[in-house]
Amino acid sequence: MDRAQLPLNALRAFEAAARHLNFTRAAIELCVSQGAVSHQVAALEKRLGARLFHRLPRGLALTDDGHALVPVLAQTFDRIGATLDRFADGRFQYALGLGVVGTFATGWLLERLDDFAATHPHIDVRVSINNNRVDLAGEGLDYAIRFGDGAWHGTHAEPLQPAPLTPLCSAGRAGGLGRPEDLARERLLRSYRVSEWERWFDAAGVAPPALRGPMFDSSALMAGAAMAGLGIALAPRVMFLRELAAEQLVQPFALEIDAGRYWLTRLLSRKEGLAMRAFRQWLLEAVQS
Repeated sequence: MDRAQLPLNALRAFEAAARHLNFTRAAIELCVSQGAVSHQVAALEKRLGARLFHRLPRGLALTDDGHALVPVLAQTFDRIGATLDRFADGRFQYALGLGVVGTFATGWLLERLDDFAATHPHIDVRVSINNNRVDLAGEGLDYAIRFGDGAWHGTHAEPLQPAPLTPLCSAGRAGGLGRPEDLARERLLRSYRVSEWERWFDAAGVAPPALRGPMFDSSALMAGAAMAGLGIALAPRVMFLRELAAEQLVQPFALEIDAGRYWLTRLLSRKEGLAMRAFRQWLLEAVQS
């Protein structure tokens, strides 16, 4: 069938009649006469060479051919409607799926998204939080912001921001910390990246103590535990500048270690569209400034 000659009015009439199993109710929905709906459906059946309804004394019943056609049309009309709904003020609203590691989201991104929305009102950013374990394809994401070394299989990774790690704790706990050796007496809160404390102690020239503190899958959550006085977090200072300025957190030692950075990632197979390019450019400019 020539796409240019698709009988759209007849298809719409059939889909409405199939939902209601009644020509009259379909006509009311479409704001046409009952005779017009009946005529459109009959014309469609003639064109297809197949019966779509059994005409019964008290309504309609779908034939096997009608049952096969209904879900295809319903999904198609729903997609058309959803696409038309994304036009606002005469302009198409693009959707961008973004997965973000929680610490970067709360420590940097969320307070700046309003700026992106103001400069790109036609792009609807849909943010989901992850803890560095993300399935770009499975979750239908355009981008994911992650922490690590940038080596993810099948993924293009662009560096965003260094995030060296340093001990952070509450003011109450900081009072007893004069030297790195003093940390051996404290509860050390741990990330699922188990070697980080060992690397920090190596950099400090101190033998690492046995680690028995709680383990967290989010630096933001770990820093929250540190603020509550539960122990010492090893976390990216740059993500907690507000808490440090408010003295909710204290950095007892200047030493920081490079254990990774934040990256903007996408699948190698994912081509950048208009919305993706706009967000990428804004993000890179924002982190540089």
